[in-house]
Amino acid sequence: MSSEPKMKVALIGCGRVAENHLRALTAAAVPATLAAVCDLDGAKAKAKGEKYQIPFYTDYHEMMRRHPEVEMVNVATPSGFHARHVLDLVQYKRHILVEKPMALRVEDCTRMIAAAEQAGVRLFVVKQNRFNPAVQAARQALEAGRFGKLVLVTTRVRWHRDPEYYATDNWHGTWALDGGVMSQQASHHLDLLQWFGGPIAAVHCRQATRLMPIEVEDTAVATFQFQSGALGAYEATVCANPDNLEGSLSILGEKGSVVIGGHAVNFIQTWKFSEPLPEDAEIQEKYSQNVPNVYGHGHNPYIAHVVECIRGNRPAMVDGAEGRKNIEIMTAMYESAALAGAPTVPGQPTPHCRLGSGVARKPGFPEIA
Repeated sequence: MSSEPKMKVALIGCGRVAENHLRALTAAAVPATLAAVCDLDGAKAKAKGEKYQIPFYTDYHEMMRRHPEVEMVNVATPSGFHARHVLDLVQYKRHILVEKPMALRVEDCTRMIAAAEQAGVRLFVVKQNRFNPAVQAARQALEAGRFGKLVLVTTRVRWHRDPEYYATDNWHGTWALDGGVMSQQASHHLDLLQWFGGPIAAVHCRQATRLMPIEVEDTAVATFQFQSGALGAYEATVCANPDNLEGSLSILGEKGSVVIGGHAVNFIQTWKFSEPLPEDAEIQEKYSQNVPNVYGHGHNPYIAHVVECIRGNRPAMVDGAEGRKNIEIMTAMYESAALAGAPTVPGQPTPHCRLGSGVARKPGFPEIA
């Protein structure tokens, strides 16, 4: 481990996902340390501040002024505020790590990237599932050419949420601040779909609100055609009852098949190649993980990776441009669903749509001032 002092990090947003950041920032193996936390809800800020014995604030401007030692700010506020907060924080010229989804509109992603570049700071987007050992093993097999020609890449998110989940924080399940299962719970899995399948030529999507008392979709299905010619399938719902079932990824190619299951893409269920290697016998045991919840353990290695990229001035696995890809694909999916499943292309808005690069939503995500 480097003898360089740990990077001091502040956290904005003390809601559901915050604990994953806080645990990572206080873990011995992560080269960072927690300097302060902030939340508009004073009780939430106080609870986290007292738990981790650090200063807490309800105004992030005050926090940034009082802590010039902070080198990076983690933004874990409601999704619809990500763009506004990043655009506001760049004035302090600290690196920024923002939770998924990066923003709710493609054009806001572009503004965030441009603002960070102008301020001379780096912008990172949380995609912690890429750091799951099982996913890393499959990615190494892909880069080594072990799959040969890809045939099919699929992902399934069969999770459980109940009305209380949406009632606890009133921003959940709204167009203005959240989006539905596609932009919230299954955002990571959509990222994995494109990370393994590659650039997308077309998407067909349908969505529905079946059980949850929300404005947005609680269930969605989609099919993809990748530019390589391979196909993709996506299934996402928060209506699995009575509990979470799976968060999975499958990669099928001419020379092999891998299925990663578990609740958080964490367990290798199938690892078969027509040209096996000696180490394949140990893959399942070596790279599968037990996880306490659907978040998995990925925040620790992801934040460690970000710090190392900053300190070593190295490219990051998920920077702003990579994070924007996810929103472009998600936008195309919403466009397709609004057009009764008609094909759309990520990054190419249809005239019918009006959000971001043009998402047809009802009533639509708001402009960011």
